[in-house]
Amino acid sequence: MLGVSLRDQIRNEQIRRITRVTEIAQRVAKLKWQWAGHIAAGMATPSIPATDTRSVGRPRTRWTDDIRRVAGSRWRQAVQDRVFWNSLQKTYVQQWTSIG
Repeated sequence: MLGVSLRDQIRNEQIRRITRVTEIAQRVAKLKWQWAGHIAAGMATPSIPATDTRSVGRPRTRWTDDIRRVAGSRWRQAVQDRVFWNSLQKTYVQQWTSIG
């Protein structure tokens, strides 16, 4: 181990820097972004039924909602440009980890 105790009062950022471990929130955000790209690359048509009705009140949060905030409503087309999609990944990870 590192030989560090709570009494040493070393910040998590410093411990991560020493151990070269990434923050879990950043790792999760990166994997989610990559998964969205993987899924969208295989989609040919939108899978939203025409008769879809929503309940009254606030709409449910979908896993694509925060991806749309970064990549826009045409995020499925943005996936086709891999360089552009990968450049958006860093922005997404920063926003996702700052939100919590």
